[in-house]
Amino acid sequence: MLKIITYILALVFIASGAAKLAGLEFEIQAFTRWGYPIEFMYFTGLAEVAGGLALVFNILKKYAAIGLSLVMVGAMGTHILHHEWPMLAIALVIFVLSVLLTKDLWRAAPASVASNEATTDI
Repeated sequence: MLKIITYILALVFIASGAAKLAGLEFEIQAFTRWGYPIEFMYFTGLAEVAGGLALVFNILKKYAAIGLSLVMVGAMGTHILHHEWPMLAIALVIFVLSVLLTKDLWRAAPASVASNEATTDI
């Protein structure tokens, strides 16, 4: 089950981040509507793509899961502030899956293993 959640989240974040990095019109409109600078859209897209790739290739996977969970906290906050309830529901599901993945990854290995992850978990 952990692998399924990992790959679903990786796909979601890579696709979402790629849309931001490509500067797709709907992403530009959304970030403009929310009052965020376009540079923040590109930063968020980069974080999402990097995090998604880290999940797939096991590069600092535990830290990527934490980072992606935090990205979703920001997304949920944005949707709450702008009363975008359907988008909030989607963000909440992605957030819960991200937190479950984070919990399982950090529970699965002792702290000493997590610190060496970049060299041993590839």
